[in-house]
Amino acid sequence: MLGFRFEKFRPDVQTPFDRLFNIFKQLLTYTSGDVAEALHWLTELDKEYQLSTDEYGIGDFIEDLKERGYIREAPNSKQLNITPAMEQSIRQSALEHIFGKLRKSRGGHHRTVFSGEGDESTGLTRPYSFGDSSEHIAVLETFRNAQIHSGCDDFCLKEDDIVVADREHRTQSSTVLMIDISHSMILYGEDRITPAKNVAMALAELIQRKYPNDTLDILVFGDDAWQIELKDVLYLTAGPYHTNTAAGLELAMDLLRRRKNPNKQIFMITDGKPSCMKINGQYYKNSFGLDRKIVNHCLSLASRARKLRIPVTTFMVASDPYLQQFVEAFTLANQGKAYYTSLKGLGEYLFEDFERGKRRNLR
Repeated sequence: MLGFRFEKFRPDVQTPFDRLFNIFKQLLTYTSGDVAEALHWLTELDKEYQLSTDEYGIGDFIEDLKERGYIREAPNSKQLNITPAMEQSIRQSALEHIFGKLRKSRGGHHRTVFSGEGDESTGLTRPYSFGDSSEHIAVLETFRNAQIHSGCDDFCLKEDDIVVADREHRTQSSTVLMIDISHSMILYGEDRITPAKNVAMALAELIQRKYPNDTLDILVFGDDAWQIELKDVLYLTAGPYHTNTAAGLELAMDLLRRRKNPNKQIFMITDGKPSCMKINGQYYKNSFGLDRKIVNHCLSLASRARKLRIPVTTFMVASDPYLQQFVEAFTLANQGKAYYTSLKGLGEYLFEDFERGKRRNLR
């Protein structure tokens, strides 16, 4: 019998293109898809860290990007733009970077607390009941029960001996991801919008691959709130906006009303206090502390979402105590969840909460 065979470990060796490509994709996320700026930063990094070689330079890398269909020149212009293939590759990298850090999860769709005539075996058995499919009868356990009850000499199979494999239901879920693009997302020299974009792209890639029956809608909120397509996430930038959290929540609930899935949720990534709302078509703004009128409106919307059975999970990427007080009140009104996380841990928290799916119940 052949036992274990040991060989010398040979680490995977990256080609010069692969090494530059991984860095280039990260730079594109930081530059919001600006190819020229990303190539400029790649050139500067190459000067300091010698990323290219004597045989393979940055010019070769650019030509390879064109030949492989990752970038192309705009019509009637020499401006370089990224292609859908590059957008897909960036989303895949975001997924691998964030989700690869988490422990391997069980396959399939979201679990629920319901069992019975479901979709996937739990590894347990239960007594047979009328309507159970014969395909799910646990044959070995059934015959063992009959043998125990009647013995070998007078073997008799009775209905009480029959057991079936217990099965879990797999259910669909509709998620809305809200991303704060107010000015505070780039304030004080800290880039908070890029990690939010990475999380959005990775979550979308995960759902498309692992949960194809789920839906994900993405919206951004500043002075107003509007829905964006997945392809637009890479190009997001934080603008000179206030934080109209209420508009984001109203749009999120409106999007979820159109979804037929019984299991709905909102993920909100923000770093600032709500500082804006609309009253009779006019903006009401206050950047100086928490405004009671704005806060109460947000809490009212949180309660409305709870009545619609839409939990809101807030990912607060700021540590100000008075902001945490607002998030705590908001979470209490909605009966949802809140995480106070650094930018580094944002993706891990969101993905673990999404995979856990404890709040998704069949109606």
